[in-house]
Amino acid sequence: MTPVPLFDPVIHAPGRLQICAILSSVDAEFALIRDTIKVSDSVLSKHLKQLEDAGYIKLTKTPVDGRSRTWASLTPAGKKAFAAHVAELTRLAALTG
Repeated sequence: MTPVPLFDPVIHAPGRLQICAILSSVDAEFALIRDTIKVSDSVLSKHLKQLEDAGYIKLTKTPVDGRSRTWASLTPAGKKAFAAHVAELTRLAALTG
């Protein structure tokens, strides 16, 4: 019997799940993520901090036109955790009639 993937409590929150989904295909700038998931700067900052503390994302600050821009990308551990979380969601969805 194969082990059942488990929900990841860090990723499971809707905002963090959306962030991981965005970052699963591209690195993204703070404003793009904020506007896509429709949250305030402070809410997004908290989500990004939790994902960063878990080792799931890497934040990079780059200067653009004299301002610092924050970019986020999934780490290898983040990609693995997100894939396992999605696998568990998929498994549960398959159980429904």
